[in-house]
Amino acid sequence: RAVLLFLIATTLISVCGFRLAYLQLIEGKRNRELADSNRTRPIPMVADRGNIVDRKGVPLATSRLSRSVYLYPREYTKEQWQTVAQNLSEILEIPAAEILKKIEQAGYRSAVPVRILRGLDEKKFIAIQEKGKIPGVEIEGESSRQYPFGTLAAHVLGYIGEATQEELKANPEFPIGMLVGQMGIERIQDPTLRGKWGNRLIEVDSAGKEIRMLGIEPPVSGLPLQLTLDVKLQQAAERGLKNRRGAVVVLDVKTGAVLAMASGPTFDPNMFTRKITEKEWNAVQSQDHPFLNRTLQGYPPGSTFKIVTSVAAMKSGQFSASSMLPTFSAMNIGGTFFHEHGDASYGTIGFREALAFSSNTFYYQLGMKIGPEAISNWGAKLGVGTTSSMGLDGAGQGIIPTPDQKQKLFNEPWYVGDTVSTSIGQGMVQMTPLELAVMIAAIANGGKRVKPHLISTQTYQPNMQPESIGIEPDALKAIQAGLVAVVKEGTGRSLNDGSIPLTAGKTGTAEVQGQEDNALYVAYGPAEKPEIAIAVVVENGGYGGAAAVPIAHEIFKAQFGVKKPAQ
Repeated sequence: RAVLLFLIATTLISVCGFRLAYLQLIEGKRNRELADSNRTRPIPMVADRGNIVDRKGVPLATSRLSRSVYLYPREYTKEQWQTVAQNLSEILEIPAAEILKKIEQAGYRSAVPVRILRGLDEKKFIAIQEKGKIPGVEIEGESSRQYPFGTLAAHVLGYIGEATQEELKANPEFPIGMLVGQMGIERIQDPTLRGKWGNRLIEVDSAGKEIRMLGIEPPVSGLPLQLTLDVKLQQAAERGLKNRRGAVVVLDVKTGAVLAMASGPTFDPNMFTRKITEKEWNAVQSQDHPFLNRTLQGYPPGSTFKIVTSVAAMKSGQFSASSMLPTFSAMNIGGTFFHEHGDASYGTIGFREALAFSSNTFYYQLGMKIGPEAISNWGAKLGVGTTSSMGLDGAGQGIIPTPDQKQKLFNEPWYVGDTVSTSIGQGMVQMTPLELAVMIAAIANGGKRVKPHLISTQTYQPNMQPESIGIEPDALKAIQAGLVAVVKEGTGRSLNDGSIPLTAGKTGTAEVQGQEDNALYVAYGPAEKPEIAIAVVVENGGYGGAAAVPIAHEIFKAQFGVKKPAQ
């Protein structure tokens, strides 16, 4: 019996010994981490996002101090959290289901805190403080995003938000609640702007009460970013647009730097830095697609497209800068009458008068002579369908269709009527406001196609330098003379009031099926030594000279200052 008892005792001691060795030697590291996690509490420290400034250093997006509410999942059981979440829901006005969902995503035994609310306002802060210390609930001061000008340049700047589950999986180093750019420059330049979050390590007792701070891994701020935008010009563009459906683009004619990029209706990116109320969200959504960047959407360019047809005609070898053509009140083409702008003949005219008076029949004849392929080819060289969207959201591209494309897209043959419609920017022709600005900039700067960009350092990069597209000086002078005549004696006369230097431009009024016409205007100024190029589109604005020209006037006044009109 003694031997048997000895063997049993030895076996039991051996089992315990082996188990102890396994826990200490093999599983020691993991168990130490578990023990540490039970006595320590990591508190994330949000890094300041890098400031975004305009070309003159005016802040467009900055960081500010705000309060956030964090929960520690392991403080309660799953069942207990049901009650706590309901109580917090009433104070913070957050659905209990939303609070529980965030805890479940982290795991009920997680030692890492979960943020359930950003931008805690004073009223809710006081309400939660009156409840006294709630175990597992912490209010932390942290960095938050602020857009000082509110809605200004919202489609360019974008907004930030918590990383999605997909983003967290793709970036294991992200803590839960990581803030990342969700749109615009905030998204495109997020790796530069976001910095690196830090941690504050706190030792706690068995009740979860803080004992002491063990150490800090400080956050690293994001890098600042300078854009090419000019706040003064952006404000003028948005002031003129008045939140109507439409878009405005302003470019530096020499470099292609984007000085203003406005889309309406717009939104306030500050709303995404905190909890959005249902009332706020409904107010934004009541507008017509406020998150759509209309500067990158295609529109029929109307008569502004006559600039492209002019270049294509003079480059075809069949017309010169001095060519003259008779005009008519209407032309019978394939049994359909295509009417003159104004329904009366302008007599025999050249390119200058054709642009100044926006003669349709002049351009019908050009189009039928040179063909749609030539127009499409030169449109592409002037930026139509080939201009970069700079990585911005919701980008579209223009199109100047050819017979082959029509057959491929619609399985329909090409008619002569398609050619004459194309020649005046109607039919299937589409251009984005950004492409319209690139087109007019090329006429202004002597025939160089600029490459639009938003980051100031890109201006000097070799791949961003304007490229000559081979328009002869006499052709450019003929077009420029016509565009100056538009302002001196045509549909842009309101710009020639003496308040700004003489500019050049072209109005457009594009038909929209079953709706009011779209109003367009492209321009550059000053006429002698151009600095900026402008493209304006006002959806259903009617006449280009009435709805679009005044917006360009606002921008020119912001650029050049307002002079006293000549008496």
